[in-house]
Amino acid sequence: MRILSLIMAVCLIVLSSLPAQAASRTDAELEQQVLQIIRKHPEAILESVQAYQQRQQQQINQTRQAFLQDLKANPQVIIADSPTKGLSTAKITLIEFSDFQCPYCAQAQKTLKNLIAKHPNQVQLIYKHFPLAAIHNQAIPAAKAAWAAQQQGKFWEYHDALFSNQKQLGENLYLDIAKNLNLDLEKFQEDRTIAEKAINKDIAIAEKLQLSGTPFFIIDSEIASGAVQLSEIEEILEGN
Repeated sequence: MRILSLIMAVCLIVLSSLPAQAASRTDAELEQQVLQIIRKHPEAILESVQAYQQRQQQQINQTRQAFLQDLKANPQVIIADSPTKGLSTAKITLIEFSDFQCPYCAQAQKTLKNLIAKHPNQVQLIYKHFPLAAIHNQAIPAAKAAWAAQQQGKFWEYHDALFSNQKQLGENLYLDIAKNLNLDLEKFQEDRTIAEKAINKDIAIAEKLQLSGTPFFIIDSEIASGAVQLSEIEEILEGN
């Protein structure tokens, strides 16, 4: 790290001390000199990258710890209008960031269903939308449809139907589920057009926490990503 800093300092001093024309003439020459130094000391690049990664991870950890503190002090502010399942007085609060087109999220639902079935009064589940639109083209449309169903008190039923039919995500499925749940179709269609604002609020939280994928779980003071095991959550339950 010290070597790389020295290289950069020398380059800045040399370039700042030269006239514009002279500086442009020495660019290629200076570049070759810098490359030679780096070839002799490749560890300088590695040290720099590692130091940068450590600083980034520290920043992420600080942001997440602040979020956990806010969740503990003002849970309703974090939960806001998100769909919830279970008692607000439950022993643990489990926030899930999920994507209806993510296959790992579909697997996680089985674990969460078993958890709620075994511990109905001990866990409060909060759903946050985190559609990964860059890789899942139906993630946002599915999220909007689920939000619209929530406005008629049918989020969890719609949620389960989406995951059960994940391979058929699309307009026909969204309407079929709405009909099967006896939703007011006119209101359902209208609410889908205004769902983006609410979904973006969840996405903003996920981005602030620098989440890289789904599913992602916040379980009281614990953070977990990927396939979480029932036993892991039960251990947290026992510790509370």
